[in-house]
This record gives sequence, C-alpha cells and structure tokens, in this order.
Amino acid sequence: MDPNQQALLLEIMELEFTAIDLNLFLDTHPDEKRALVLFDQINQELTMAVERYEQMYGPLTASGQVPGRDHWDWVEGPWPWEQTF
Repeated sequence: MDPNQQALLLEIMELEFTAIDLNLFLDTHPDEKRALVLFDQINQELTMAVERYEQMYGPLTASGQVPGRDHWDWVEGPWPWEQTF
C-alpha cells in the first residue's frame, strides 16, 4: 500500500471513530448544540474522504462499488486484516 493511500485510510478511520464517539455522546446529550454541529461537520468530512479514497483506490465496502463498471472491484486489493500500520 502506498503511503498516500495509507494516510487517507488512517484519516477515514479517525473520522469514523470521531463520528461514532460523537453519536454516542449525542445519544445521552441530545440538546448539546456544539456536539451536533461537530457531528455534522465530521460526517461531511468523512463522506468526502471516503469518496476521495474510492475514486483513487477502489471501494472500501461492498456498497462502495462504483456503478457502471464491467467487473467487481470489491475483492481486489488487500483485505482489512492484511493492512500494516
């Protein structure tokens, strides 16, 4: 895996962790406006990072398969357990 791909994947993992953590916080603090704004911002950044990754390196999940291709890309590339960080 090239360093740029690895850096983008790590960014996605960090954004996903932050989004999940904020989601859990908002479950118990639903009126916390700053957390809600931050959650929306992180979700937007995550969506853009995933789109960037999938355009450059292929799908991250089976649902990320790009329509209109003539073959199934999901099985190409290293599997999650084959990554080294």
